[in-house]
Amino acid sequence: QVHLVESGGGLVQPGGSLRLSCAASGSIYSINAINWYRQAPGKEREWVAVLINSGGGLTKYADSVNGRFTISRDNAKNMVYLQMSNLKPDDTAVYYCNADAIDHGLGYDYWGQGTQVTVSS
Repeated sequence: QVHLVESGGGLVQPGGSLRLSCAASGSIYSINAINWYRQAPGKEREWVAVLINSGGGLTKYADSVNGRFTISRDNAKNMVYLQMSNLKPDDTAVYYCNADAIDHGLGYDYWGQGTQVTVSS
């Protein structure tokens, strides 16, 4: 089992910045990758970014956030961050941390409870 807790959401003006945090606990060793997703009101959940534990921490981003968002990790603290800059009203959503894990040959998918990000003047 992996337990994920997001924090750091809030209200920010357009052009501002926020840093989201995802604290992981439990079977950390089983995590293959950490993703950030978001879901805006009335829209489907959208993938935002991934950090892959193997391969030196490869990162990838959705086109809509590439160049503005940065995903990073602090292994000592079992934390993953999403630094968001130049925020736009379209970035308003609930942001979720997701872990892809493999344990004893079986795949698992874990989610946090989400944190609200609102970009508005």
